[in-house]
Amino acid sequence: MNEALLRSLTPSVLAILVRRGADFAAAEDAVQDALVEAVRVWPVEQPRDPKGWLVTVAWRKFLDATRSDAARRRREDLVEEEPAPGPAPATDDTLQLYFLCAHPSLTPSSAVALTLRAVGGLTTRQIAQAYLVPEATMAQRISRAKRTVSGVRFDQHGDVATVLRVLYLVFNEGYSGDVDLAAEAIRLTRQIAAAIDHPEVRGLLALMLLHHARRAARTAPDGSLVPLAEQDRARWDTESIAEGVEILQAALARDRLGEFQAQAAIAALHADAPAAEETDWVQIVEWYDELAHLTDSPVVRLNRAVAVGEADGPRAGLAALAELNDSLPRHTAVAAYLYERAGDLATAARLYAEAARKAPTLAERDHLTRQAARLNASRLNRLEGDT
Repeated sequence: MNEALLRSLTPSVLAILVRRGADFAAAEDAVQDALVEAVRVWPVEQPRDPKGWLVTVAWRKFLDATRSDAARRRREDLVEEEPAPGPAPATDDTLQLYFLCAHPSLTPSSAVALTLRAVGGLTTRQIAQAYLVPEATMAQRISRAKRTVSGVRFDQHGDVATVLRVLYLVFNEGYSGDVDLAAEAIRLTRQIAAAIDHPEVRGLLALMLLHHARRAARTAPDGSLVPLAEQDRARWDTESIAEGVEILQAALARDRLGEFQAQAAIAALHADAPAAEETDWVQIVEWYDELAHLTDSPVVRLNRAVAVGEADGPRAGLAALAELNDSLPRHTAVAAYLYERAGDLATAARLYAEAARKAPTLAERDHLTRQAARLNASRLNRLEGDT
């Protein structure tokens, strides 16, 4: 079973059903039913036209569902519009579906959550982690969004800012390694950049390229995480870095600074450093100040505390960290790193172990556990040397 093929076809099939008159919630259910049918049938005989097969089966599932409810009479005439046999159109509907999901009837946060779930393929848990809210809260938000758009005609598209926010979160989830969506997010952002002349679109594209350029160096052969300071910079994609910097410079020249441009500027400074110790941390702190002013995000301020610790010393970083709520995700991991930099290995080891228990991914948990073990071993060796 080609799961990647099914995942890549899902947005296009969903968009076709919506265009043919299906409300969003019913169309999503029909597509899911068609995917289940594909999982059952395709291992025996995969169709020559997988997309056309999914469209036909999903449309029939939708019609079966609509005939069984109170709206049967109103939707009866849709039977005549069943797609004819043969290849489905080869157009890419994914980006259109992103804009359709950012519907004016939804708040931006609800539109983002709905799109990530329906089009991006992320789980409710992954979306909740991106928003820093409990999974149950996000499940309720997505359900409300589906109810809001159920029966609404999608003849009004959402705004660019909401679509960019969705693409940003999809890229981040793909970049984390849980779901490989990063390349798809870059492809769609390129499409928007080609169609819309807007500095933040360019800023987002630059940010994605600069981060994606480091992807090959982010993990060791055994799958363990490699921190930025320890990455083999020879493995970074210099072509992507050069393209990202060029796009960013053109966007910044417009003098319409936005959060994606500011984030890209920070990524560019990391990419520009030949070695970790040559990173211009002072300028990175200045960009984090700009970013905090634009977003007032606690995550931004957490990352700023790390930068302050590098630019002004670990004690200054800990002072900046003390201003933040310690329940913030990865707060404990940052504290552990800064205490290690300050020479307090006992506290750092304890905090690394605590951070490992809170880690959102297995890779992060293993990395933090190894950090705690490394410091404990170092302390033990030091004690044995003293005796």
